[in-house]
Amino acid sequence: MKLTMLAKDDKSGNRGCPAVYLADTGELVVQGARLADSDLGELENLLPGETAVRIAPETVLRAVERYRESRQS
Repeated sequence: MKLTMLAKDDKSGNRGCPAVYLADTGELVVQGARLADSDLGELENLLPGETAVRIAPETVLRAVERYRESRQS
């Protein structure tokens, strides 16, 4: 799978996390700090092999903007 970074949290400095990528499959991939096991219980319908990560809303919104821009060109 080839990934293109759409947005990264500005507060992460040179680190790559949290971030949102566009995969060559057309799906979005989110990189971030994994939720604590105690917090995973709050998720609905978590399937085996799935997890959840934390990411700032601003990073997600910036990724959506860049995704939309990439679709217009």
